[in-house]
Amino acid sequence: MKKFSIVINELKDPKMKVTERISSYLQNRGASCVTVKDAQDLTQEVECILVLGGDGTMLQAAGPAARKQIPMIGVNLGTLGYLAEIELDNLEEALEQLIQDEYECDERIMLQGRIVGKDSERELSPALNDISITRCGSLQIISLKISVNGQFLCQWNADGIIISTPTGSTGYNMSAGGPIVEPGANLIVLTPICAHTLNARSIILKAEDSVEIEIDSGHNGSILQVEANSDGSERISMETGDKIFISKAESTTGIIKLSKVSFLEILHKKM
Repeated sequence: MKKFSIVINELKDPKMKVTERISSYLQNRGASCVTVKDAQDLTQEVECILVLGGDGTMLQAAGPAARKQIPMIGVNLGTLGYLAEIELDNLEEALEQLIQDEYECDERIMLQGRIVGKDSERELSPALNDISITRCGSLQIISLKISVNGQFLCQWNADGIIISTPTGSTGYNMSAGGPIVEPGANLIVLTPICAHTLNARSIILKAEDSVEIEIDSGHNGSILQVEANSDGSERISMETGDKIFISKAESTTGIIKLSKVSFLEILHKKM
């Protein structure tokens, strides 16, 4: 690799010391390096995206990186990172591995969501981690009718639902009590958020399955107001009668892997 781009994070690297450290090393090794504040500004001439920050910054960059088919790797400036692989202690060593093409690239599945209301259709940005539906406004239970491939599956009364990729299983899904999944797996996880029943458990589906969720009415036929969320950033309002269709996206996100350490070893370390 000779052409790099750095997605900077002014909150995590306010004095740009890490950015300068990376840029100087790459240029001294004969590689080109451009910095951008927003991953939307990436150009397709780049061979590798270095994302500074933590998993949140990686998720923000995932969509643009997937659309332009550029693999990315994270430099962890946060506290707990499952996606950001490079630590500051071995920064130069990791950069040298990239220059020498000593790496592997995992193609991670993403989710796409389409919201159908009474008078409109809206698309959510592709999600590397998850698409969630949560309540907004008053603290009322959400009633969710869930169908898979056009066949009714179940109805959950809960605070919400998380539809997660394997990559996102260690995020919101894990916090809600969902299963931890090896990130290279090809499946989708449905996990209720604080379900108001004893028999609601996470459901594992094939990645090729299509999930339909309809927002039902609330207590005494009241109109429920909820929010669909893609990777914790983009938010679209929904209400009773609206449906969201979620399926595997056509695009994938390339995540560069330098270490030979297994996912289970990383999980043990993080936990």
